Amino acid sequence: MIHFGLVPRAHRSIFVINELPDLQARIQVSLFNILQEGDIQIRGFKLRLPLDIQFVFTANPEDYTNRGSIITPLKDRIESQILTHYPKTIDISRQITQQEAQLTEDQKKRVRVPELLQVLLEQIAFEARESEYVDEKSGVSARLSISGYENLVSTAERRSLINRETQTVARITDFWGVVPAITGKVELVYEGEQEGPYSVAIHLLGHAIKKLFLGYFPDPDKLRKGREKDPYGVIRAWFAGGNRVDMINDASDAAYRQALDAVAGLRKLVEAHTQAPDKEEVFLLMELALHGLAEFNVLNKDMLESSLTFRDILADMLGDEEDDEEGFNEEDLN
Repeated sequence: MIHFGLVPRAHRSIFVINELPDLQARIQVSLFNILQEGDIQIRGFKLRLPLDIQFVFTANPEDYTNRGSIITPLKDRIESQILTHYPKTIDISRQITQQEAQLTEDQKKRVRVPELLQVLLEQIAFEARESEYVDEKSGVSARLSISGYENLVSTAERRSLINRETQTVARITDFWGVVPAITGKVELVYEGEQEGPYSVAIHLLGHAIKKLFLGYFPDPDKLRKGREKDPYGVIRAWFAGGNRVDMINDASDAAYRQALDAVAGLRKLVEAHTQAPDKEEVFLLMELALHGLAEFNVLNKDMLESSLTFRDILADMLGDEEDDEEGFNEEDLN
């Protein structure tokens, strides 16, 4: 929250005091005369020095910090108190993140973060503020998105340096580097502690992906079987045939595109339901489609230390059974 203490002068200098409740009571008392009379007196002298000052105080809610409070006489002399709030829209959140993120000029030239990923990052913060696992009293500040954005760019930059690429575009797989920003910025309730910080971070990322996916593609759960064509039919059939996609965290741009292009029907799905502005956006939407289908349990997603694997778990089970039968027959023949 922000408190305004106004001194009645025509032209004022502005002083900002952060975390007003943390000031000792005797220091807060010293502000009485400045706010009330607009001057300062020196003890033992009749001298009064007029001041031309506007004070702006900031403070967290007292039940959040538990470190101190604004003494009542001083609070009575503060003219206005404005209660601030979290950004109410994704667009405002994005503007704050872009303004506050500290990136080097080299990072800005080397890494491009598409709007889709900026929205996904902010959606994680929105999901965290509504999550049953996150302590509502502690809250989720804009610092989560800011730190997450810096980590996302750093992760993509690291990948480009490994592959000796001069420029790259951030991906959803780069969000493995955002997870520490999530775990480091949220306070968990008991249920969240039981799940574990990493699991909660993955849970929040999954919910954000699911919501973003529905902004581009049809809901797989609401398709009427037999009444309409399944837009994911070709993709389902490709994975049902025992195929899989391995998304390596540090894969080069060429390898990343090749892995996505290998999935039958994936590019056509994106072209049929979206209007991607450029080629790189097409691949990002293709990746989003895979992640979204995994969140809706159409596909299975295995998360390893340095890669993600998308597959059809039923096809793998059937494939294993066939291998066992072949092995059994060979032994019989011997």
